[in-house]
Amino acid sequence: MAFQQLRKQLPLLVFCSLGIIWGSNFLYMKYAAKYISATQIVFLRVVLALIPILIYAWSTKSIKKAHLRYTHHFLVMSLLATVIYYFCFVKGASLLYSGVAGALSGSAPLFTFILGLIFLKEEKCTLNKVFGLILGALGIILLAKPFDAAVTTTTWLGIAYMLAGSLSFGASFIYTKKYISPLKIAGEALVSYQLLGAALILGCITDFKGIMAILPHTEAALGLFIGLSLLGTGLAYLIYYYLIDTFGAIKASSVAYIPPVVALLIGALLAQEPISLSDLLATALILFGVWLLKK
Repeated sequence: MAFQQLRKQLPLLVFCSLGIIWGSNFLYMKYAAKYISATQIVFLRVVLALIPILIYAWSTKSIKKAHLRYTHHFLVMSLLATVIYYFCFVKGASLLYSGVAGALSGSAPLFTFILGLIFLKEEKCTLNKVFGLILGALGIILLAKPFDAAVTTTTWLGIAYMLAGSLSFGASFIYTKKYISPLKIAGEALVSYQLLGAALILGCITDFKGIMAILPHTEAALGLFIGLSLLGTGLAYLIYYYLIDTFGAIKASSVAYIPPVVALLIGALLAQEPISLSDLLATALILFGVWLLKK
């Protein structure tokens, strides 16, 4: 009886676990950025995450030789949804409080909506969506605190990186809908190609000098290798596929509401980062704006 009850609750537990895993990524990024460069962090994250994803995709026989003809599309996704996106988020997290960085990451759907209006004919502009966009923008402004004298150039740069990463990630959804989805390729195969392409690109542009400087720092090393790579990327993707199979794509995508809140809480509780009422209000505005866009 207890086992059956646990089995029924498993999808919900996994759903919440994914939100917590993704929400904690920003603290791991901040710790790792103290010892190695952003490109080194992204390279290690991608390479370590690629291993379980490839094993899973191979075991499901999702990887096919015929997919090679779409390599150009996979490389674009490697740039938009991995290289640029991950790099900008690492840079942003290193310059901001991890909680604020996590809250700003919730703005990606706002950029997806704007780009969708420009590039997708089927994307309709409704009053609800415009209101959601305005609320999300207000949340971003409130987090940025433009009229606060304590805000430095470093803070603005961190915000710019987070918004650039969100823009890149948002653009990847548009590219996926327009060019990738019609190919009808399994999700685990797509992510395998995406991460493999990213690993190759990063292998060409990363300066590997001092990349192992993180090893003596146990907290940062474990955060990067286990938290950010194996759990936050490799396992997270596999869990996401499970949620899509269980709940459907629309319901599964709502897990994106959890990480910004988790990032704020983890930053405050574990890193003793200050959280103001305006930070909480700003995060709520962004998430409510995103909810209106998806409604």
